[in-house]
Amino acid sequence: MSLTPSNMLELGIEAPDFQLKDTLSREFYTFKAIRGEKGTVVMFICNHCPYVKHVNEEIVRLANDYRILGFGFVAISSNDVENYPEDHPDKMFEYARKLNYPFPYLYDEDQSVARAYKAACTPDFYVFDEENQLFYRGQLDDSRPKNGVPISGRNIREALDAIRNNQSPPKNQKPSMGCNIKWKE
Repeated sequence: MSLTPSNMLELGIEAPDFQLKDTLSREFYTFKAIRGEKGTVVMFICNHCPYVKHVNEEIVRLANDYRILGFGFVAISSNDVENYPEDHPDKMFEYARKLNYPFPYLYDEDQSVARAYKAACTPDFYVFDEENQLFYRGQLDDSRPKNGVPISGRNIREALDAIRNNQSPPKNQKPSMGCNIKWKE
């Protein structure tokens, strides 16, 4: 495990589109299909990363709290499954069912979507506004495994609330930290 920070993309860029297969429904989803009326949260996660495992319950709570307010959510795994078989789509299906993911869990087999988003780690979060412009990128909150800080989802919640209240993006956006994306060679 290599602790890696997320790339801090320039705010205001348009959400890269994609067409990926959902490991739960086996249907293909695009950004347009998952986007919410108010905004959209794109999360790069995986099954084996302890940083993702640490926040899984909160991302489920977050999605359940904000989907009803008009936000779309999607999780994407881009890891190399040959070297990390726990992240295989069959395992993604089991994982998502076990955790009751209320959002599609998409598999980025050729890693092109992770590259388009410049995703670097898991978890990696991107919040887009109603016009599909990047509003927030970075951490869920200050909690990390074993640092003693309670998990709250504060940073993402503040960004989503700012969108709902027609406010500017949060000024202090900190990178997410987690396992590096497992790139194919």
